Amino acid sequence: METSAVIALAAAFAIALSTICPALAQGKTASSAMDAIARQPEAAGEIRSTLVISLGLMEALTIYGLLIAFMLISKV
Repeated sequence: METSAVIALAAAFAIALSTICPALAQGKTASSAMDAIARQPEAAGEIRSTLVISLGLMEALTIYGLLIAFMLISKV
């Protein structure tokens, strides 16, 4: 197997893992936040702000995976 093919597969795995895992985590986090807001509506503002921060951090993982894939592809 050629080196460029291995790098291309590594880039594909980097993108796949960095999108699937945070997507599952974002769904679970949003679901839990909605449950928490339903139980304590008076805390909705605090829960929502914490949710937005955590979703942003999870999205950063996806961007890091995309960056790694770009770095790998530039070596091909």
